[in-house]
Amino acid sequence: MRNFFITLIFALVFAQPIFAQDVNKGWEKWQYMLGEWKGEGSGQPGEGSGMFTLKPKLEGNILERKGRTVIAATASKPASVHEDVMIIYKNREGNPVKAIYFDNESHVINYDITYTDNKIFLTSEANPAMPRFRLTYEKLEEKGLNIRFEMAMPNAPDDFKMYIEGKNKKVKEISEMPK
Repeated sequence: MRNFFITLIFALVFAQPIFAQDVNKGWEKWQYMLGEWKGEGSGQPGEGSGMFTLKPKLEGNILERKGRTVIAATASKPASVHEDVMIIYKNREGNPVKAIYFDNESHVINYDITYTDNKIFLTSEANPAMPRFRLTYEKLEEKGLNIRFEMAMPNAPDDFKMYIEGKNKKVKEISEMPK
């Protein structure tokens, strides 16, 4: 029995580096977006202004995005406030390829994430009973970011139409992931 415990302790001590991950790995495409942003936009809900933050949490293992948008009143509807939280997380290989989104309108959206040089695409799965969503972050010059939210109807899941779009400027920097 003593040999079993010695072997177990030996295995745990030397196996630890196998399971340890560099928490900074994989976040390179998101580094530009870390911080606090303010923006204005328009779309089907109307004109709006708001802010969001993107911060590393849980010692850099996830990113947390929190947003708040005030949508101006129109002749037919009063002003409203939209709040949301999104968690971006990594797969077993340490790559951020998934996100989950929640808002004050009871929406929950699971996203798959893909990348190009200056864009990050978050796209929900196709479901014949629900609209499909795509959220695009596009890096602009001079600390700018364009955010576009699109929807596709269930009968045309790849025919995305713009719902809301806004330009954002970074107002507070977070320089790096935690060590």
